[in-house]
Amino acid sequence: MKIRYQADNDLNKAIVRAVARREPALDFRSAQAAKLDHVPDPEVLWESARSGRILISHDFQTMPEHFQEFVSNHESPGVFLVPQDLPIAIAVETLILVWAATDPDEWENRLCLIPSLVSISEVDRV
Repeated sequence: MKIRYQADNDLNKAIVRAVARREPALDFRSAQAAKLDHVPDPEVLWESARSGRILISHDFQTMPEHFQEFVSNHESPGVFLVPQDLPIAIAVETLILVWAATDPDEWENRLCLIPSLVSISEVDRV
């Protein structure tokens, strides 16, 4: 099974479009396609988990806390946080590389920072 992505409502839409142009086989659902406009984080996490998609977000403010709470009771395909100031090309290349070179189970219940892909929870232990 290949990785599938879910864009959070705050994610720069240019990232979703660029990934689709560069790798048409990659399944990257927009927030609008999933009807996630202005939906609270816990519901976004629930929808991502229900559909088996790694959530891609710019939300460093509230998503980490909601993610930790979510995975305390549920399984998650994972969340990748993308800094707003990260060049789009780097975000796109990283997402395509992850899709091409890894399996979905490698990201389960992990909150990771793009482009480093280090689990934030692992950073906390260092």
